[in-house]
Amino acid sequence: MVTDPQVRRLRRLDLLGLAKERAAEKAGLDPKTARKYRRLGQMPSEVRRMDREYRTRPDPFAEVWPSLQEQLSQNPGLEAKTLFAELQRLHPGRFADGQLRTLQRRVKQWRALKGSFKEVFFAQVHHPGRLCASDFTHCTELRVTIGGVPFEHLIYHFVLTYSNWEAGTVCFAESYESLAEGLQNALWELGGVPKIHRTDRLTAAIPPGSVGPRAFTQRYQALLSHYGLLGQAINARRAHENGDCEQSHRQLKRALEQALLLRGSREFVSRGEYEEFLRRLFRQLNLGRRERLAEELPLLGALPAGRLESCRQVRVRVDRGSTIHVRGNTYSVPSRLIGEWVETRVYAERIEVWYGQRQVETLPRLRGRGKHRINYRHVIDWLVRKPGAFADYCYREDLFPSSRFRLAYDVLVQQQPSRGSKEYLQILYLAARENEAAVEATLERLLGAGVPLTAALVEEGLRSSDKAMSLLVVTVGEVNLASYDALLEGKEAGDGQGDDAGTRDAGGVPEGAALAGVPLGVRGVGAAGAAGGVELRAVPVGAGPTGVPGTTRAAGRATATRLAAAFGEEPPGVGPEAVAPEGGAADAGTPGGVVRGPAGERAGIRTSGIG
Repeated sequence: MVTDPQVRRLRRLDLLGLAKERAAEKAGLDPKTARKYRRLGQMPSEVRRMDREYRTRPDPFAEVWPSLQEQLSQNPGLEAKTLFAELQRLHPGRFADGQLRTLQRRVKQWRALKGSFKEVFFAQVHHPGRLCASDFTHCTELRVTIGGVPFEHLIYHFVLTYSNWEAGTVCFAESYESLAEGLQNALWELGGVPKIHRTDRLTAAIPPGSVGPRAFTQRYQALLSHYGLLGQAINARRAHENGDCEQSHRQLKRALEQALLLRGSREFVSRGEYEEFLRRLFRQLNLGRRERLAEELPLLGALPAGRLESCRQVRVRVDRGSTIHVRGNTYSVPSRLIGEWVETRVYAERIEVWYGQRQVETLPRLRGRGKHRINYRHVIDWLVRKPGAFADYCYREDLFPSSRFRLAYDVLVQQQPSRGSKEYLQILYLAARENEAAVEATLERLLGAGVPLTAALVEEGLRSSDKAMSLLVVTVGEVNLASYDALLEGKEAGDGQGDDAGTRDAGGVPEGAALAGVPLGVRGVGAAGAAGGVELRAVPVGAGPTGVPGTTRAAGRATATRLAAAFGEEPPGVGPEAVAPEGGAADAGTPGGVVRGPAGERAGIRTSGIG
């Protein structure tokens, strides 16, 4: 293609008196082209290429063009490629594939000159504090995972059209509950209420088949009235009417993709961590919009006194299968509610079951319709009485809490075809009554060992596991007795000042001190010993520490003995106490005897040499 600089150089070379062909060669032009621009006296940019009305080669579509025009007039949506394929079918061998581009240019020119008028878009002026827009956007393409599982979710996206301030809430369906929760979250985070809220034609806000931009559902209108918002809805299949929000979707997902790449991983430990990641991203995106947001904030309306409950209340009756049917899905409830009317409160992600002004159950809400969630704890009491109903139960797959329970059922049916279901139900009943995790761990051990599986064997394994875990092992650290020695020495020094202080000697041993092998003296208890002090009265088996009944003490000792015996050990520090008749003596030499010190004194303190 000839350019303006080439023609300008050609003119400069002509002024230098060079031969015409030599000047054209130096300017990079063909001699014929050079002669053309010398004759025209214009630059290439000034020459109109379509000034000529004649063709330089025959028109291959001259004969068929009138019929093509008629088809385009009747069906403007026809493409040139479709018309060309039809021509090749009607006229075999006449039109080569390389002529498709010629027909495409001809059709394009016809549409521009004689085709139908195209839709005109009118740019709008946005006013601060006036309009907010919202919509749902799918985020599955981000490939976020939580705990290694793909996290398929949506984001309710809220945007102020003037400042482009935005907020979002993770949800899983385009429901009214998700809409109400997301809108209220955004308004309370914003701290004010715009005048108008615009959304597309969500079935959560606009009944299907309704006509007009304000045909809102009663609940959505109540939500708008609670916040003093004027509702606005776009026309059907006109997403560009909510263009601010649609464009914000694209920008948000682009920013999310970049943030995930910068993070280096799309894996999150929990949903809470992912939601915190989103909140930080929204704060970062809104930093550059603070100035325009500052213009909007003074013009926003005030928030109401509190939020509106974003749930749907549905009154249903519990059927004979101990199930309820809510929003096209089936849920189980405790069987004691069969035949009763209950109130369900349907939130975005949960369903609360109320009876008699009391919440009796909280169920995770199922997404979509035609699904079911049966909790085996609700029906197992009667299912163990009717084991024959299990094999063909329509919700049987929900009665396998994990893959290990399913594997146990398959093994039981294989080992005992006639009793497999009954044995499995006994195991399931054990899981409901005791501990599901412990039963699953026991099943894992038994299946790994390859032994024949029975409910009795599972229960026995569960009991032995509980016994092994129930013994409490207490480790007592080393005690420094130096502080006790100091206290006792100070007490002895105080007690030794004169006879008036109550000092009494018995055979050269001060009262309050004890030697090894010498009976311990306590005032007012038992008879006097050979050393002149009062000997410790033996403690009967039924007696215990101060304030503790003897029966409790004996029961605790018996329990500790049984636990230790289960592991083949002798309980440390547990043995028969010295028994003596009232007024008799029980000394340290008695086999298995226990000599108790004063009330409140810790075991192991009174050793030889310590009073």
